[in-house]
Amino acid sequence: CEPLSRLGAEVTGVDAAPENAAAAATHAEAAGLDIRYMAGEIGALDLGSFDLVTCMEVIEHVADKPAFIAALESKLADDGLLILSTPNRTLASRVLLVGAAEAVGAVPKGTHHWDDFVTPEELTGLLANAGFVVTQTRGIAYRPGKGLHLSDDTSLNYILAARRG
Repeated sequence: CEPLSRLGAEVTGVDAAPENAAAAATHAEAAGLDIRYMAGEIGALDLGSFDLVTCMEVIEHVADKPAFIAALESKLADDGLLILSTPNRTLASRVLLVGAAEAVGAVPKGTHHWDDFVTPEELTGLLANAGFVVTQTRGIAYRPGKGLHLSDDTSLNYILAARRG
């Protein structure tokens, strides 16, 4: 939310956990950013519609993925853009994003359940069932010295853009 706000966007951030929304609001306020944060399930909140809906590293934590995508769709303006990122369900992600990341303390143990990761093909299908067409998919890779960056390699993590079809 904060980078979009810094770029001049009017931003609303949603998190299912009230403590996360409160922490984000406190951080944004300290940075002098005017961001509306709300806690709750996105489908149940009266938010209005948005030209851009982003869902970064969330869908892998959601039990009912089709219902969640439908909730995202309900918040998107008619000509809006949906951006999602998520870990890919590959052997590499199981070893590195779950095993190694938890072993070295990069993420708390139990944060990720590899079986809940979504492949690009599965997510494209879920989006198509909700009336979306994926317009671009890129990998998110990590390299020492470069950090996180867009890549053609989707084996660990990826980001995609979609519009109503």
